[in-house]
Amino acid sequence: MAFGLFKKKKEEKKEETGSHYHELKVKNIIQETKDAISIVFEQPANKISYKSGQFLTLIVPVQSKEVRRAYSLCSSPFVDADLAVSVKRVDKGLMSNWLPDNLKVGDKIKVMEPMGQFTTEFSKANKRHLVMFAGGSGITPMMSIIKSLLTQEPDSICSLIYCNRDIDSIIFKSQFDQLQTTYEGRLHVIHILDNAPMNWQGLSGLLNKEMLVKLFERIPDWGLDKTTYLMCGPEGMMKNVEALLAEHQIPKEKVFKESFVAGVLDKPKKDEQPSGEKKTRDVVIRYDGNEHTIAVPHNKTILETALDQGIDLPYSCQSGLCTACRGKALSGQVKLDEEEGLSKSERAEGYVLTCVGHPMTDDVVIEIG
Repeated sequence: MAFGLFKKKKEEKKEETGSHYHELKVKNIIQETKDAISIVFEQPANKISYKSGQFLTLIVPVQSKEVRRAYSLCSSPFVDADLAVSVKRVDKGLMSNWLPDNLKVGDKIKVMEPMGQFTTEFSKANKRHLVMFAGGSGITPMMSIIKSLLTQEPDSICSLIYCNRDIDSIIFKSQFDQLQTTYEGRLHVIHILDNAPMNWQGLSGLLNKEMLVKLFERIPDWGLDKTTYLMCGPEGMMKNVEALLAEHQIPKEKVFKESFVAGVLDKPKKDEQPSGEKKTRDVVIRYDGNEHTIAVPHNKTILETALDQGIDLPYSCQSGLCTACRGKALSGQVKLDEEEGLSKSERAEGYVLTCVGHPMTDDVVIEIG
């Protein structure tokens, strides 16, 4: 969902779920930390538009197999001429290790159009306080939003609580130092380290209730009506922050998060259908001006079945979190293995995720885009 003072208009949803592809040339590769890089792509002649907080899906042949992974944009459409994403190595991560080991300046990568709903609209008339909690590479969409907020909303401020393993793993550290100087009084960055050096003056350890109290004493209090809370990072960190904010009576509608997807494609699939319902069902998919009817077995998702039949539907994480595969069920019932990626209002409106969706009735019709 969109956060901030403006809600996303329904007609904008088509833009988010579009499946147009682009081939982007790598303009620069920046070594942010020893295990994180930023990839800067040249804007093509037909400029790609995007919103701060959205992500790009990179499509790369790895070990003779097409691999897709979603990476948040760290560039700002208001500040940066080019597009950039940041990639941090993950243990046994297929794409996250392939990119820093193999990618070179001048290479071309196939990407999907920018997607994602961890976004907001910016206006010079806005006066608000964004309180951000980020962990590790979860800082990436926050950087995009921060740059846009500071340049587009002169009366708004941002407080960033950024958790990392140690001082050498802080992505964008020098950039944040410079931004705090340039926008003194409007950007307040607080670093929290798991393993702090002996001379560390800041906070260290895991974010807990007592630490949150200290943090709230250090950041400006603009009141709930003007404050929005954002979070992005490891799932454990976000659940902890959610619980702490709830203890401080922060309403859920003021808290927004971007689930940190590591691209787990081979996770066990749930099979909770009663034995009497374990049957193949036809699903009608309307996409890009065409209508496809596919027979979906009980042990496969709608997306898997469509891809097996050569139907090129939009998708990215295949974990039910990034929402790149989102469609609207016009009829029938669809069971989702994972509902985290959709808001309650989206589920109520009939939106489903084909990558984790299974038809439960014989009359399922899904419209994508």
